Amino acid sequence: MYGLNHQFVRGLIGLLTLQGVGPLTVERLIRHFGSPHEALKATSTEIMGLSWLSSLAKKSLKRGVDQKRLDACIHTLERLGAWALCREDYEFPNSLKEIYNPPPILFGLGDSDLLNEKSVAIVGARRATRYGQEVAKNLAGGLSSKGLAVVSGMALGIDTSAHRGALGAGGKTIAVLGSGLDRPYPARNRGLMKEIAESGAVITEFLPGTNPEPGNFPRRNRIICGLSQGVVVVEAGLKSGSLITASLALEQGKEVMAVPGSVRSPVSKGTHWLIKQGAFLVEDSRDVLEVLGLDTEAKGYENKKRITVDDPRKRRVLGSLGPYPVFIDDIIAATGLEPGEVSAILLDLELEGLVEALPGKFFQIGAEAGS
Repeated sequence: MYGLNHQFVRGLIGLLTLQGVGPLTVERLIRHFGSPHEALKATSTEIMGLSWLSSLAKKSLKRGVDQKRLDACIHTLERLGAWALCREDYEFPNSLKEIYNPPPILFGLGDSDLLNEKSVAIVGARRATRYGQEVAKNLAGGLSSKGLAVVSGMALGIDTSAHRGALGAGGKTIAVLGSGLDRPYPARNRGLMKEIAESGAVITEFLPGTNPEPGNFPRRNRIICGLSQGVVVVEAGLKSGSLITASLALEQGKEVMAVPGSVRSPVSKGTHWLIKQGAFLVEDSRDVLEVLGLDTEAKGYENKKRITVDDPRKRRVLGSLGPYPVFIDDIIAATGLEPGEVSAILLDLELEGLVEALPGKFFQIGAEAGS
């Protein structure tokens, strides 16, 4: 890995600061001139002779790099304690070299070696339901316990739950940003970003100072897919970035998996559509491991817990619940128990982690019972 002030790295960053110059153009310029440094030294005659170069890129290249901006980028990366990984580096993940329009450089925090380990992407809706968040968290925890890294985009909802699930299980997770390292999105996840960087990795192809523009996220998603052996979509609308990610995964020859949800939930429409199109239906981490052809009995994998409840009344209350919220009056009607008795039992089950209480006197199976 080159240092941030290495001539090659500075040249790459310099090229990427120019208008009209993206990953494909950088690759062609390096191929033509031999290095970023030589491309930046090209004469006007040489530049104008490149028929495949856009007029905007030609003007930018002739004008040259704004050294103040280049130095500011390097300074910001140094201040953050970031590293830069060029496509020419030995450590650059091979899986990303094989995708269409691979990033010429990655900027990151944390463990760069993690990018070459086996991983699974978990993505989904920003406005996720409690059910979706819990599923994403449990999936990430189960996969992490197997030794797989969990890749996601650090957005709110499913992404955040996936990262949290991996961290909570003591596993590794990779966050791929659609902005510069100094402009994490959403801003409220700065704390999460720091946690991820301490035990995993946070990466981006975007220069410092890059805001989270809408057009950046499809580019981010191709990296999420590229790093992963498979992509799990937990919740998604019919018009969502998660479906774009699934499409990119198919283009890259990766396995696409989806978690079913309520037929009444708009954020389950996308996952149900994926399943209808042939995506693998998954309910837990064992399903994901099976799809990927990994040994589910290997060391580090724990079988699903079996909850035993001795009190027949508690068993009756648990039997009236499921993964979706149930109103307390319906629980009373289903069990035939007295209202006060049901309330006391629900409290006991909640303290044991077997039941989760929701606003409005709704209840559902808790993580301990449903994991």
